[in-house]
Amino acid sequence: MRDEAAKRVELVFSLFDANGNGVLDSDDFDLMTGRVLEAASASDDGAKDAIRAAFRRYWTTLSTELDANGDGVISVDEFRPFVLDPERFGPTIAEFAEALSALGDPDGDGLIERPLFVSLMRAIGFEEANIHALFDAFGPDADDRVTVSTWAAGIREYYAPDMAGIAGDQLVTARAV
Repeated sequence: MRDEAAKRVELVFSLFDANGNGVLDSDDFDLMTGRVLEAASASDDGAKDAIRAAFRRYWTTLSTELDANGDGVISVDEFRPFVLDPERFGPTIAEFAEALSALGDPDGDGLIERPLFVSLMRAIGFEEANIHALFDAFGPDADDRVTVSTWAAGIREYYAPDMAGIAGDQLVTARAV
C-alpha cells in the first residue's frame, strides 16, 4: 500500500467515525447519511434514496466482511486493509461514487457546481480549503463546474491502494485557511 493511500484511508476512517467513539458502527453511517442528505436538499428523491442505499451498503459490507467477532464495530486496523482491496470493496465504492456524485447534480445536466460540491464534502467532514483544492484539481470549466463522471472517478481513485499524485490527495494535505 502506498503511503498516500494509507493517509487517505486514515482520513476517511476519522470522518466516517461521525460519533467520535474511535470505531465505525451503524450509528456513524446514519449520522453521515443525515448530514449529507441535509446538504443535498435540492436533490430528487431518487438521488437521495441512492445515497441512503450506498451508505447502507458501505456499512453492511464493512460489518459483514470485517466484524468477525460480531461486536458491531470496526476498528481502524480492521478497516485499513479491507477498504483498499479493490476486489473486496470495489463494488461498494463504485456504488458510493455514483450515488454521491449524482447527488451533486440535482438539475441532471451532468455538471456539479462548486457550492454544492463544497456543501456535500463539508457534510462528510472534509476541510473546506482541501475541498476547494480538490475541486480545482478536477479541472472545473469556465463556469466553475466539474462533471459528475470526473467526481465519481475521483472517488474510486481515492480508494486505490496503488495510486499516488491523484486529485484526492488534496484532501489529506494540510492547507492554510
